[in-house]
Amino acid sequence: MTESGNKALIERFYRAFQQKDYQTMAQCYHPQATFRDEAFRLNGAEEIGAMWQMLCERGKDMQLSFSVSEDNGRIRAHWEALYTFSQTGRRVHNKIDASFEFRDGKIIRHDDRFNFWSWSRQALGLPGLLLGWTPLLKNKVQTMAMKNLRLFMKGNGR
Repeated sequence: MTESGNKALIERFYRAFQQKDYQTMAQCYHPQATFRDEAFRLNGAEEIGAMWQMLCERGKDMQLSFSVSEDNGRIRAHWEALYTFSQTGRRVHNKIDASFEFRDGKIIRHDDRFNFWSWSRQALGLPGLLLGWTPLLKNKVQTMAMKNLRLFMKGNGR
């Protein structure tokens, strides 16, 4: 697929995300895709698709904006999500930079990067402010995120 075709794929992905259309989002991934961010380390389109389904279904008040760019053959996106973090009821405005690699017209690698300390201060309040910069809290959040995803997948017959 051409760079412009890859860019169109990513624009389709984020438009689907705005609509909480996790099925279309999942179709954008190669079966052997990987996803990495501050909370998740996922392998395979099934795990990745389940994560997006969980986030879309739980993010009832989520609002999303995005921009996609091409730069020297690389497709990147900047997206911002406004939502209520379900575990604490606190409002979060997360700013994420994404990079992608492609195979066979699909996403094979998706890496999201955001400031974990900024996120944890918003989502967790005082504990996030005090401990958000530490590996201890980040590891705890990653463990809890994966546990929640496994439970979600089990509850949805995956």
